[in-house]
Amino acid sequence: MEAQKPGNRTQSSELEKLTSYLVSVISRELESKRLDLDQQEEIITQLFEQAYQRTKLQLPPAVKEQVYRDVLDELVGYGPLQPFIDDPEVTEIMVNSRDNVYVEKKGKLVKTNARFQNDEHIIRIIDKIVLPLGRRIDADNPTVDARLPDGSRVNAVIPPITLDGPSITIRKFAKEKLTVDDIVELGSLTPGMAEFLRACVISRLNIVISGGTGSGKTTLLNILSGYIPADERIVTIEDAAELQLHQDHVVRMETRMKSVDGKREITIRDLVRNSLRMRPDRIVVGECRGGETLDMLQAMNTGHDGSLTTLHANSPRDALARMETMTLMAGLDLPVRVIREQIASAIDLIVQQTRMKDGSRKVTYITEVAGMEGDTIVLSDIFKFDQTGVDANGRILGELRPTGIRPLFTPRLEVAGFKLGPEVFGANLSDILGRNRNRR
Repeated sequence: MEAQKPGNRTQSSELEKLTSYLVSVISRELESKRLDLDQQEEIITQLFEQAYQRTKLQLPPAVKEQVYRDVLDELVGYGPLQPFIDDPEVTEIMVNSRDNVYVEKKGKLVKTNARFQNDEHIIRIIDKIVLPLGRRIDADNPTVDARLPDGSRVNAVIPPITLDGPSITIRKFAKEKLTVDDIVELGSLTPGMAEFLRACVISRLNIVISGGTGSGKTTLLNILSGYIPADERIVTIEDAAELQLHQDHVVRMETRMKSVDGKREITIRDLVRNSLRMRPDRIVVGECRGGETLDMLQAMNTGHDGSLTTLHANSPRDALARMETMTLMAGLDLPVRVIREQIASAIDLIVQQTRMKDGSRKVTYITEVAGMEGDTIVLSDIFKFDQTGVDANGRILGELRPTGIRPLFTPRLEVAGFKLGPEVFGANLSDILGRNRNRR
């Protein structure tokens, strides 16, 4: 969508008034009708033509069609946001204020000419999203997390928390699930890294995917969860259900905010605790962000091997510090050393996902948690991304490569049937032959 020209502002304002009038008229007509979903668009089209004829206007066909689309989006969609929801190239939608709307396309942020009539218009769209889910947003509860019917994740914030009017952020749900081959082709992983991660999941290693906002953590979690054998019972726990597991033996759970009628909030921590009574073979938590981290670590340390989760952090070392902080949020006065011992014994692998400056997403580290030395958790990079520069088009140049270090948990992989060759870890064949000759 192109930026709006200043000269179109008056015309745009008049069309907004027309759209608002037609929506109001058609809405009143619809109140007296009981429609099935498959009848809605047909009846709205008929009512639109009748209401439009009464205005005595003679708009150009293209303008009339645009007004019709806007009316339809208001009545059965999400208003000015609907075109972006329908656009498969848009991955994120950000409403900063009534006439300040951005989208992310192909990893780049783009300002659009979409606009709302006023702040009340934005709140109507928010209510349209959250009310069917039994959630609410008002001055007493000015923030809400929700999801669209297709699974897209929604966060909304209204005054007094926001100073320039209501804000909406929508992380769109990919209709076609990315496969490991897709992200290898995109350069996020190498085939060797992908095979290594597959071996780690099947071998029941506990894995944390770390990364910043929009770095692709959930996409990678989805792919790694797909490696879990079909005969294992999987319990997934998420704020907004996004994971698309193909296995049959899956129980999906989602948090619940305090509802309009005052029903108790159900948190990630509540669900993690409950999952332990569900005989899970694997626990997959969409994101750890608070005290549930302690429950997750204890689950990993008490027989629930092969669990997976994500968290926000910018490096593997930062991920450890974040886990310490979140564990303390559980409210127990634990010494830092005890927390670190819990982390070191529970977590086997940290996979760092990064959104690069050119918009691409890459796994920049695959790091083993190799135990404790004194009071410090030891980390060992197995794979890493080495950036070498930036090309003329702003694209990041570099190489994903093994470090040459074989992880300490290699025997666990071999017990599970994975005998990864030295080349996977970057060992040079001539060096290996040379070392063998020297041993003789």
